[in-house]
Amino acid sequence: MDEPERKLRDARELRALAHPVRMRLCQALYERGTATATELAEMVGESPANCSWHLRQLAKYGFVEEAGGAKGRNRPWRPVPRALSWGDGDETGEVAAASDALSAQYTEQEFAGLRDWLAWRRTDPPEWQDAANWVQNVDWLTAEELKELNEALIAIVTRHRERRDPAERPLGARRVRIFAWAVPAEPYAED
Repeated sequence: MDEPERKLRDARELRALAHPVRMRLCQALYERGTATATELAEMVGESPANCSWHLRQLAKYGFVEEAGGAKGRNRPWRPVPRALSWGDGDETGEVAAASDALSAQYTEQEFAGLRDWLAWRRTDPPEWQDAANWVQNVDWLTAEELKELNEALIAIVTRHRERRDPAERPLGARRVRIFAWAVPAEPYAED
């Protein structure tokens, strides 16, 4: 069972996660379950030494951990399965800047994934092409309705979270990018 949500409130931990290589390492570990730095290097296109260094930085802040069972280059790592949150409205200064940097890095990663899919989607079987979709809408909501909508989106997006464990994945399942947001369309202005 996953741990309760972890709220990131320290600029150092936010910056530790905001690094592009570290984000790819975390994603690769969630996909694989456990892996050595050498195996991860092949997955993310970095050197084993660089991956090992970044894994130690992620472990320092509790995002990954050693899986045990080996030492040195054969040491396996695993993700720490925990929902993360950051970006509260009361953040200021260094924490707000680090939080914004992490949000920007996540957004860029997801848009890059969408651009990649648009480039190769026609190579997928028709049933996968037809199952994939996106939706766009602009609506008028109160702050309470916006919060309710985002809670519903989170529930939908995370309903298969147990499948981060490779043993829980059904036959034929593929890794699918899910990225949703519901945010105001323009800056706040008093009426």
